[in-house]
Amino acid sequence: MGGEQLTTASSLTRVDVETRIRQLGKWFHNLDLNGVQTAPDHFLGDYPNIKWAKLQNFIPTNLRGKSVLDIGCNGGFYSLQMKRRGAERVVAIDSDPDYLEQARFAAEVTGLEIEFREMSAFETPSLKEQFDLVLFMGVLYHLRYPLLALDLLAEYVVKDRFIFQSLTRGSDEVALLEDDYPFAETAIFNQPGFPLLHFVEKSYSLDPTNWWIPNRACAEAMLRTAGFEIEANADADTYICKRVNNDERRKYLAELLGSTRKL
Repeated sequence: MGGEQLTTASSLTRVDVETRIRQLGKWFHNLDLNGVQTAPDHFLGDYPNIKWAKLQNFIPTNLRGKSVLDIGCNGGFYSLQMKRRGAERVVAIDSDPDYLEQARFAAEVTGLEIEFREMSAFETPSLKEQFDLVLFMGVLYHLRYPLLALDLLAEYVVKDRFIFQSLTRGSDEVALLEDDYPFAETAIFNQPGFPLLHFVEKSYSLDPTNWWIPNRACAEAMLRTAGFEIEANADADTYICKRVNNDERRKYLAELLGSTRKL
């Protein structure tokens, strides 16, 4: 689906906004649209404002001249924030058309120019563009092939900074590990701080798209092996990362993608 820009300021009344919010179904992002909250009874509280309160200090207040890609934009909260900080171009993508409709409406009400596309994280190389800042908030655990998604983003999509957030479960410990262990070593896998990716076969929290949930050590290890350097934590599960050149990883990914194309 091609990109779509919304730039017009809304002349909708409060009643119009309230009606349209209800028509667009259940919202996961609690936005303030002309004084109307989209998800006032969110089970996580004022979400994602509570997340943004911690993250906002790690993102430049002036994004003038910068391009931003918001992957899994949902109702558009982070896309709107990036545009409010002056980003020259914000592209918001989601594989769920219902969330995209919500985000389009939020952009219409606020009058902020955002490009919307219906696509998954795996399709982002087709954009044929690297973005100065890429947001990947609450997406990883919804993917059946999460590490491949990170590999593709590092190789084709992220130019500089990468903001990553994932649901995590299990231990918050991070073990100091050697680069290699002998085959006879088994105890290391039982340490709480060993990277562990939990697989959900059926559903978690009534959501069948919750496939893989990492512990903290695993989230950090996956970021590093995909080619990202962790610079800071906005909170326990939100990472501020920088894309780094890793020739070994690039060679491996090129071979992997070459093999999959032959399947």
